Amino acid sequence: MTFPKNIFNSHSKQDGDFFLGLKRILGFAPKRLDYYKKAFLHRSMNQKDGNGNPMNYERLEFLGDSMLGTIISKHLYNEVPEGDEGYLTKMRSKIVSREHLNELGKDLELIRYVESRIPKSHFGENIHGNVFEALVGAIYLDRGYKYCEKFIKKRVIEPYVDIEQLEGKVISYKSLIIEWCQKQKKSFNFNVYDDTGNDSLKHFAVKLSIDNNVVAKARATSKKKAEERASKRAFFALQDKMR
Repeated sequence: MTFPKNIFNSHSKQDGDFFLGLKRILGFAPKRLDYYKKAFLHRSMNQKDGNGNPMNYERLEFLGDSMLGTIISKHLYNEVPEGDEGYLTKMRSKIVSREHLNELGKDLELIRYVESRIPKSHFGENIHGNVFEALVGAIYLDRGYKYCEKFIKKRVIEPYVDIEQLEGKVISYKSLIIEWCQKQKKSFNFNVYDDTGNDSLKHFAVKLSIDNNVVAKARATSKKKAEERASKRAFFALQDKMR
């Protein structure tokens, strides 16, 4: 087994363990550990670089999001030659949806490498997808496009991208409900209100009404999540009518 020069001599045992963990996840040896360390650095650590710029995973997340979109777009372009722009855009959105990226981050157990002053139990679901995107950004800076594409093919495309299944996958239940209501000329309303109760985190509750009848209720830690959750419940309650 070959390691980058002086990795164990110039870094701590913790860095050596981090290197081995990364190698298992990536399928190849990282060269610059500093990129990957930043990919797991939460803003709560309040670290800065030599120029006083904040150091955390958010800029790498931005870069990784762009790389992921580019590589998935290339795959769809090659695999679905009959797909028009609208179809390809919709399919890409399904693959890189926040829900899907969160699942990928969880499957790889990336959260265990996150450095934060906030207890990991207090993180929202999106931390998993955010760190996954940051990791993709770190791969691009460390090894370039080819290795980035290799990782995404191995961890995203090969195990998860099934064109036929994705065609039937719902991206947003809220959009589906709104579209159906508009086609059927039905009125709809999302009545959102604070519903913290005994929870330590602030919660929102929502009542989804269609033609002035409440068809679903839900609560979550954000208005967007509460509306999506209520829409999903409404979809399953009304799916016979929506076909």
